[in-house]
Amino acid sequence: MKLLLTAAMSVVFLAAASSPGSAAGDAVFEAKGCGACHYTDGPAKEKTIDDQLAKKGPELWYAGSKFQKAWLAEWLADPQPIRPMKFNNLTEENPGDHPKLAGDDAAAVTDFLMTLTSADVEAGKVKPKKNPKGRQIFIKKMPCSGCHQYTGRKKKISGGRSGPSLVDAGLRLNPDWILAYLQKPKVFKPVKMMPVFVGLLSDKDMKNVARHVASFKPKK
Repeated sequence: MKLLLTAAMSVVFLAAASSPGSAAGDAVFEAKGCGACHYTDGPAKEKTIDDQLAKKGPELWYAGSKFQKAWLAEWLADPQPIRPMKFNNLTEENPGDHPKLAGDDAAAVTDFLMTLTSADVEAGKVKPKKNPKGRQIFIKKMPCSGCHQYTGRKKKISGGRSGPSLVDAGLRLNPDWILAYLQKPKVFKPVKMMPVFVGLLSDKDMKNVARHVASFKPKK
């Protein structure tokens, strides 16, 4: 029975990974030349700093573990700048010129990117929650807010501009990926400007920060 169940699950996984939507999205991704700016092959540890600097956008080989599907589909159809500064550049403003994808193309590419996952992201580890300890680490102890924008009190945008904005990050990012990125930075981007917090923060502290960032959503 166990073997049959395992085999059945494998068939379902393979069917999902090779679904018509993801195959069509892969074709659109290639036709639009998205690979010129983004890596879809990993892991990152196999790449050098020259490889990183050769691309104009973040790696996407773990996009399905990083992003929330609904947000990704909307963003591809109407992309808005996430980084205040250009990728791999701290002196030039982000021009906000990422190409838009038509509705069907956006949906297909979303399906494709959501198949690109990392086994290092464990599901169900983090539940979004306003977290005083996480907030204290984010703003004061490290502080993450020196590089990342976020929505502060009275809906005011605060924080630095050298890293990607975390405004409404709870809609964009998978909470479990936030934790995995903090715990295993070398898996996702060994060549990076963001500080490594392994050894500085405990796993519990990292989970509190992940919960805090995952709670960043529009205030009603």
